[in-house]
Amino acid sequence: MNVTISKLCENIEKVIVGKREVIVNVIAAMLCEGHILIEDVPGVGKTQLVSALAKSVDGKFNRIQLTPDIMPSDIVGFSMLDKDTGEFQYRSGAAMCNFLLADEINRASPKAQSSLLEVMEEHQISLDGKTFILPKPFMTLATQNPVETYGTYHLPEAQMDRFIIKISIGYPTKQDELEILSRSEGNVVASALTGVCSTDDIVALQEQVIKVTVSAQVRDYILNIVTATRNNEFIKLGASPRGSIALLKMAKAVAFIDDRDYVTPDDVKKIMSSVLAHRIILSPKGKSKFETAEQAVEYVASFVAVPIA
Repeated sequence: MNVTISKLCENIEKVIVGKREVIVNVIAAMLCEGHILIEDVPGVGKTQLVSALAKSVDGKFNRIQLTPDIMPSDIVGFSMLDKDTGEFQYRSGAAMCNFLLADEINRASPKAQSSLLEVMEEHQISLDGKTFILPKPFMTLATQNPVETYGTYHLPEAQMDRFIIKISIGYPTKQDELEILSRSEGNVVASALTGVCSTDDIVALQEQVIKVTVSAQVRDYILNIVTATRNNEFIKLGASPRGSIALLKMAKAVAFIDDRDYVTPDDVKKIMSSVLAHRIILSPKGKSKFETAEQAVEYVASFVAVPIA
């Protein structure tokens, strides 16, 4: 594993116990400038994970609790008349940061949800004819509760497609939870962490990830998996071309984390469910066969021929 990434993982694990795979996936998404949807029950460490990442990278972390009365201006900012100069001055919103935690995104109104679209896709804010570039690196980590649906707004497919991966932290094992209890008595929290790398370090790593090579065979493998989601009786809506791009980027990040400058089919298989599951919609037949969309992706991909190195 890359030295800087290893330090990041170890630092975050001071707060997040027993979730190395989740941490690696979050770092991989950051390395390919993607955004993450964290769907999980309350209390498993979603906010702590994002805060620990921001502290470890020494970046600016903003959190916005999304509720039905949140306005787009709370997210992207607004213009205010300066009485002294007579000119409008930009007042930044929550999105002007390196790491934006959009807590309970499915509780925000569709209007507020849509205000995140340009921020996530273009990494910029357009307001009153002016464009404000977001700092680098920038990523949105949105959470939603899969259990409690009262007072929530369904996240539209166009918004879901903006997230490079969807992850679930999950409950800890008994042994890990004993460790969590022990650390809670010592008040080990994300705010106590110190940075192990700078935002410039992350930008440099992002540039290296872009240079990771992908053979024609592996590119075909990626496209064949995505195409298979579009031509299956268990899936009503398959992954879009954005899904193909996301799978390519994440595979390159996974390979880079493993200290390789090339992508293997195993890199693709390792990450494909997290990248594609939230981009598909199961058919009625698919809902009766699979408990989750992740299972459907694994099933469909199992019929795709794996290229030989």
